Amino acid sequence: MAIKVLLVDDSPIAMTMLKRILAFSREIQVVGTAGTGKEALALIPSCLPDVICTDLYMPQMDGLEFISEVMATYPKPILVISTSVQKEDKHNVFRLLEAGAVDIFPKPRGGNGSDYELVKQELIGKIKILSGVTVFTHYRKKPTVDTIVNNRETEPSNIRYKAEPGNKKYSILNGQSKIRNPKDKIVTIGASTGGPQALYAILTQLPINFPVPVICIQHISEGFLQGMVDWLAAECQMPIKIARAGEVPKPGTIYFPLERSHLEFDAQGRFLYSSSPPLEGHRPSVTVTFKSVASVYGQAAVGILLTGMGRDGAEGMQAIASAGGVTIAQDEASCVVFGMPKEAIALGAVQHILPITKIASMLTRVISP
Repeated sequence: MAIKVLLVDDSPIAMTMLKRILAFSREIQVVGTAGTGKEALALIPSCLPDVICTDLYMPQMDGLEFISEVMATYPKPILVISTSVQKEDKHNVFRLLEAGAVDIFPKPRGGNGSDYELVKQELIGKIKILSGVTVFTHYRKKPTVDTIVNNRETEPSNIRYKAEPGNKKYSILNGQSKIRNPKDKIVTIGASTGGPQALYAILTQLPINFPVPVICIQHISEGFLQGMVDWLAAECQMPIKIARAGEVPKPGTIYFPLERSHLEFDAQGRFLYSSSPPLEGHRPSVTVTFKSVASVYGQAAVGILLTGMGRDGAEGMQAIASAGGVTIAQDEASCVVFGMPKEAIALGAVQHILPITKIASMLTRVISP
């Protein structure tokens, strides 16, 4: 059966462009269009979409109110399609994710070149991914950590999983990993689809005096990185910044890489950027950073792999585990897409498998002296 999509946008030009792009896929059927959030809400019971694509700014009811209403009454996977060049939009787009939207995508522009082809393929791919996402009702209230992970009941804090990569056994609850002096430790986190919400759930729980640097690699559409950083910075106690080449990561600081560049480390532990080809279709790549961290920091490295499509990060997690570091993966129940963590688990590279609401507390225990 075709994936049924409802398009919500007050721009006739944008609506025409979106319909033209989606018409290229036989697996997608546009079952409704609306110029306002109110019109779209009235259409949902009759057209029963599998995925909703909505703009940010619309008359009568803006994107935030629309998403809040949808998630409270007709929970559906929602893709926010927004112009990425307006600085005032970027923070708001991530508020929409906080309210229950699953992913974001830059509003496509006209053209018939290679860029248009890539946009077409990426948008169709995102809708296909979202059609398989299960979402739950979000009640009308300020989003919390629990609502950000789709209102799922998480597992009791005493439940842990045990993984045995090769012949090496790992203690999940209180294993003693061979880590150097705490000042040498480093935390690396990788995520893709559903990642901004998952990062929010972890990073907002870390204290301002967190004793090690945190490096985050998030697959995100070009143009939205700074908006995500600004959104997280407004909510987190720890400072957040874009890593600078040659800089040594400081304890108590969260770093993200530049767009379109792999983030690595030199022998002295300083940030190093690479423009080498994308790995697993991504640049920055989680695996590239994880492997570099494993090489430089060894058993002092902590790797965390969160929700996401594909397998980027799996081999990087294996490198950290092989170097004697600590590896943590988000569990299937709290993932929007259980792709990247699943691949790492299949490799035997994961020591701790936890719901998103338990990762911050585990991380605090892992980095303690």
